[in-house]
Amino acid sequence: MPSAPAAQPPPLLTREQVLRALRQIAREGRPLPAGTVYELVYRGRRYPPRAVAERAYRLATGNPAARWPRPAGAPTNALLEGLDFTISTKRPVLTSGSAHDGEETARQQTEDLYTGRVREAPDATPAPTQAAEPRASYEEPTYSRADALAELFISETELEATLAGLARRRNLLLQGPPGTGKTFLARRLAWLLLGAQDESRIELVQFHPSYGYEDFILGFRPDADGRFHLVPGVLPLLCQRAAADPERPYFLLIDEVNRGNVPRIFGELLLLLEADKRGPAHALRLPYAPPEAPRFFVPDNLHVIGTLNLADRSLSPLDYALRRRFAFVELKPQFGTPLQHFLEARQVPGPLVEQLCTRMAALNHTIADDLELGPDFVIGHSYFCQPPAQPDQAASWLRLIFEQEIGPLLADYWREQPATAAAQLRKLLA
Repeated sequence: MPSAPAAQPPPLLTREQVLRALRQIAREGRPLPAGTVYELVYRGRRYPPRAVAERAYRLATGNPAARWPRPAGAPTNALLEGLDFTISTKRPVLTSGSAHDGEETARQQTEDLYTGRVREAPDATPAPTQAAEPRASYEEPTYSRADALAELFISETELEATLAGLARRRNLLLQGPPGTGKTFLARRLAWLLLGAQDESRIELVQFHPSYGYEDFILGFRPDADGRFHLVPGVLPLLCQRAAADPERPYFLLIDEVNRGNVPRIFGELLLLLEADKRGPAHALRLPYAPPEAPRFFVPDNLHVIGTLNLADRSLSPLDYALRRRFAFVELKPQFGTPLQHFLEARQVPGPLVEQLCTRMAALNHTIADDLELGPDFVIGHSYFCQPPAQPDQAASWLRLIFEQEIGPLLADYWREQPATAAAQLRKLLA
């Protein structure tokens, strides 16, 4: 006689039990601890799958202390998907100013922006599986000291001194007149310390009069539905990435530092930027942060490189408190041998290169000697670093730069003395 089929064990959960748990979570209004890899998506909100499953299991068993018997990850996800729930891979942290799809996302961002490990539920079992993220099929091009010296118009001694200042203070300001390659050098310094042209560990921002603390550190922003949420700015998001990867350096590049209201933008960062105030031991509570949120700190492996335009007369001097936290390196126009070799290697005729360098050096000497201008207003070499591909176009290329770029700048410099500006332009074009 055939044996009777073995009785199937009852399912751990039913769809109705999970829905009941979700409704209870919504009524309580208390956020669940964030999951690390996966999310259960229901009616536009996102929940950690294992925490939802455990809540449903406790309701089903009537035991408020019951432990969910399956580990996080695939075992729990498969059960919930079998009950017709959507499980998705957790999305990357949104950048400042992006639209949000609900309060859960905003809450999760606010919790995660404080650097350190991502927190799980206290009873959560480490997930045995990870999201299947495609790996890049290529590596970033390497970048060596030889590469830097080949394209920077500075000597090896100057490069060493610049790197030493950045290593000592972890914060560096490149200052100089317009066109001296400050932003260009800032990115190359980052590449050099990274050993590769790795843009994934570099964040570039530009300060301006409308830029504020809320954009840089933390503030309230509206979502697509017009509701305001606490949203992290550029700095905490970068600090979070750096703290999770402590063995490798990260870089924040700030272009035109003195165009913004620096004390207002930096806020608590004025203290946390100091080389000896890095790390969790010096963490501070941010003004907009929830009381239960961890304190914020700047990790040791984050470097800040800023650029400072000395010729903008509309800007006020930097705060002395900020100056004390940075090493300063001054860049000057380079119309000598390095620029000559650079242009000749790109087929610019030698006599034209000589004419360019001689006339620009004479113009800068005149500007530096002017009592109303001075050395901060001399003109840099970057105006001439993109010569045409065809050598026969070099003469017209140079004339157009003099007429369309240098000439208007001189007219602004000598606004009250137009004859002087015109005379200097004629010397360039002679």
